[in-house]
Amino acid sequence: MKTMTPLGGDILVGRLIALEPLAASNRDSLLAAFDPGIFTYMPFDVTKGYGPLLDWHAAENAAGRMITYVVRRRSDGATVGSTSYLNIAPEHAKVEVGSTWYRKDVQGGFVNPEAKYLLLRNAFDKGWNRVEFKTDSKNAQSRAALTKLGAKEEGTLRGHMWVPQGYFRDSVYFSVIASEWPQVRARLEKRLAAFD
Repeated sequence: MKTMTPLGGDILVGRLIALEPLAASNRDSLLAAFDPGIFTYMPFDVTKGYGPLLDWHAAENAAGRMITYVVRRRSDGATVGSTSYLNIAPEHAKVEVGSTWYRKDVQGGFVNPEAKYLLLRNAFDKGWNRVEFKTDSKNAQSRAALTKLGAKEEGTLRGHMWVPQGYFRDSVYFSVIASEWPQVRARLEKRLAAFD
């Protein structure tokens, strides 16, 4: 069995953003950043606002089933979204990165690539073998972002889950494995170097 270090809930600091473990003190800034329009393809019911989903994240974190991070822009300290490790399976040295959302005004810039870089680096530096991602097959923006990161598309689970939007979602799986990480890392570092 491969030995790895637990992923932990450390602050992950990049050049442009920081990922801070979810805490009660983050609640107000996350609620202020929430926009239901960015949850179109996510399997969450946000008709009652972000509070119930935030409570669920806190409970999952407390139970050790997730590690949720607040995404903070370093230049001004603004909360711009959230991302998580989920489906943590140390027995298989694999973890999923997901439950990710960002304010619309930071989408398409440095936030997502640096957040994914920090999460991937943390997992692979600690000896994990596989980081996986899944997205709704209808979410062209997410699929393009994962491809641009260098994750490999693995296939589609048809009718994978019922979502609050009222349909059975087909989920497209992507992954990066440890042997691919050096190439993916170099690609991401080159991409991030272009941002001021």
